[in-house]
Amino acid sequence: MVVSVDRGRWGCVLDSDPHRPLVAMRARELGRTPIVVGDQVDVVGDLSGRPDTLARIVRVTERTTVLRRTADDTDPFERVVVGNAEKLFIVVALADPPPRTGFVERAMVAAYAGGLEPVLCLTKHDLAGDSEFAAAFDDLDLTIVYAGIDDPLDATLNLLTGHLTCFLGHSGVGKSTLVNRLVPDAARAVGEVSGVGKGKHTSTQSVALALPGGGWVIDTPGIRSFGLAHITPDDVIAAFTDLAGAIENCPRGCTHLGPPADPECALDELPDRARRVAAIRMLLVALNSNDQW
Repeated sequence: MVVSVDRGRWGCVLDSDPHRPLVAMRARELGRTPIVVGDQVDVVGDLSGRPDTLARIVRVTERTTVLRRTADDTDPFERVVVGNAEKLFIVVALADPPPRTGFVERAMVAAYAGGLEPVLCLTKHDLAGDSEFAAAFDDLDLTIVYAGIDDPLDATLNLLTGHLTCFLGHSGVGKSTLVNRLVPDAARAVGEVSGVGKGKHTSTQSVALALPGGGWVIDTPGIRSFGLAHITPDDVIAAFTDLAGAIENCPRGCTHLGPPADPECALDELPDRARRVAAIRMLLVALNSNDQW
């Protein structure tokens, strides 16, 4: 598995010995094939991991899940963030910087479209006390955990152990602080939040770190943009098995937002699912919104 990427070199660990890292380069025949943290790859050559040795990546296996983004909502070029992650921890601070539902909604959209299970991870509970922020997602069956500096991590570890999980969040939300608590020898850089309420970038590249109890977490740099140009409304609805079949009866080009934009949307024929439909339409609004998040 690829655990780090740095200037044309990929850090990898063998499935047979995940505690022995090695460095690999991309074989020429792979061309510009993207290779990202979390990818499963075939390597040949010197697999000893000794200093100044290089293996070669000769094949990237098909990804089971993929987290993608674009630079903005008009950019046609997709960038793969991580491969094969089972869960996406959307890390949000309840204060300093203040939370925004739009970011969570857009991250959830990317997770659903890529086959990952989203989890909302709230930090800085000590600064905000009881917050109603999480209530905005009640009708989406979103798992929520509190993992601030004073919160016990038992519930968080139960979700992470045995899985490959990507951590995603703005700078300054406490993501690297959480990683350092989960992986004591991680030594991820931690910074303060600036005076204008924006975090400083402390992690500069994605890296996968082994959890002591099994499983991996992928710490990613704090994000400034998360475009969703590659995702359609149908991609979002398809992630919800209780609604996916209904949209087969929608007219062509339906955006599933309901009246007045889509007066014949089949989701409106599910009155017993009205709250669920309204919550998912909140995600679709975020998909089509260019608001600050």
